[in-house]
Amino acid sequence: MSGSLRTQPGDREGTRPLVPSQRRSTSRAQSDPIDELAENLGEFVSAAVHPDEVAALLESDGLSDDQIRERYGVTNSFALAEELFERVDRGYPEPEGPPHDPWRIGLLGCLLRGIVFALPGLGYVLAAPLLAGPKGAFGLPAGTVPMLAGALCGWTWNQGLAHRAYTWMGLGDRAAARRALLVGTPVGVLLGSLVAFAAAGSAGRGAVAFAAGQSGYLGAATVLLVMGRERTLLAALAPMTAGAAVTVFHPVPDPARVALLLGSLAAVALLGLLEVAPAVRDLGEGSWGAGILALLPYGKLRGGAEPSGRAGEPRAASAGRPDSEKPGAAPTRLGPVAARLRARRSAPRRNAGTVPYALFGLGSGVLVLYAALGDVLTGARTAVAAPAAVALTLSMGPAEWLLFRFRSGSLAGLRSSTSARSFRRATAGALVRCLAGYLAALLVLGLATSALWPHAPAAADGVRLGGLLLLGVVMWTGLLLQSFGAVTGTATVVCAAALAQTAALATHTGDAHWVGLIVYGAAAGAQTALVCARLGKATAHR
Repeated sequence: MSGSLRTQPGDREGTRPLVPSQRRSTSRAQSDPIDELAENLGEFVSAAVHPDEVAALLESDGLSDDQIRERYGVTNSFALAEELFERVDRGYPEPEGPPHDPWRIGLLGCLLRGIVFALPGLGYVLAAPLLAGPKGAFGLPAGTVPMLAGALCGWTWNQGLAHRAYTWMGLGDRAAARRALLVGTPVGVLLGSLVAFAAAGSAGRGAVAFAAGQSGYLGAATVLLVMGRERTLLAALAPMTAGAAVTVFHPVPDPARVALLLGSLAAVALLGLLEVAPAVRDLGEGSWGAGILALLPYGKLRGGAEPSGRAGEPRAASAGRPDSEKPGAAPTRLGPVAARLRARRSAPRRNAGTVPYALFGLGSGVLVLYAALGDVLTGARTAVAAPAAVALTLSMGPAEWLLFRFRSGSLAGLRSSTSARSFRRATAGALVRCLAGYLAALLVLGLATSALWPHAPAAADGVRLGGLLLLGVVMWTGLLLQSFGAVTGTATVVCAAALAQTAALATHTGDAHWVGLIVYGAAAGAQTALVCARLGKATAHR
């Protein structure tokens, strides 16, 4: 809004403003000056969405109310703006070039993430001798109990940790995201290892060690995935992947299995540490030692402790005076590390919504485990890692891509719709297309894994297939609700479904597959209702 607002686009700087002036010609004097002004300002007025915009244009160009009354015969700039707004048709220009779409994402990258999610399952193939043993809880091999307990703990903790890191990255503070991962990842690894040890029971030390290593992998992989290092993680898993492929055709000695597992774990852990290491130097202003001390919440910081005045003087007596008046005349200045920590601790909490994300990770993890263990829990002698779990894990790649496609479609609908009803219709169409596409991909993956899995039950079983697809609806709509910011609702639904399925298992109520079908169907219906309630709200699609 610099310069004359009535200077037409393309005019040279200094061009005389096109303000109607006193005319000597009789024919010109008889014309309506407001029509002339509307013709001169037509481009600006047609693009305005409210008369106040036109009034702002007039006032910013120096037209006083006295001038407006004299020249145009109306009381003030607002009255003139309303006249102009009524006389000029609306015509909102389209932006040059294609509109910006922040939700565009490549399919290949999403498929790569799905593969990276599924590849760690090959570690269970290599670790089969460590997990073997007598029957434990729920008829499972004793070695699998600590592994499953540690996995649930890891999924819960890392889901919340990833949300916290993504929140900082969304605020443009990548260094703060690294700090959150640097502090949170070791805590999650320790917590997962302790949970696995507590659930060990009659499991051997090898099973507990594998569960601890699994916790370490989940933490380090979370760091790499949050920071966008999928290809790096894929390369680190290459030794384990190759070893698991060899075991399908040729027996591999136990020491070699352990070496392959430890090699991939060490590579992932080292890469994750290198990813967050810059956060330590940032905290210490380039010093590793000061950065490590800064991570300790109540430790003394080198050069950062606040002086308390001279020896023997109470801190309260010294704190209220200026530095120059304190005994000892030593200025009390915070060091750079202490100042940064004080600013961090006094800043408002931006991550109060982390707990629902962690609960969603717990609830969805329980549901996926029940889908994987359905045959075992019914007494069938089959592998623990059921094809359903593999299909669900692989489908997370297409699910992510289709989620972005839905957000892109809703943004296009927001631009093209002229009413709330048309916008809701556009978003509903995008939802149906994307959800149908995801279920089609999950169906293909489910049939393929069942056909390739040794001794797998028939995938054509309607109950099994229906349960898998309904669980897919729960997972995809849960991700969509998270992107809407409605994580509390989806966390409540999946946790309630997990509790219901657990209660049915504990009380031996019904067949596990039928119970799963009913629970997944109820959860899918509830979350679909939550999604539909937000489809027509433009603010949900930001």
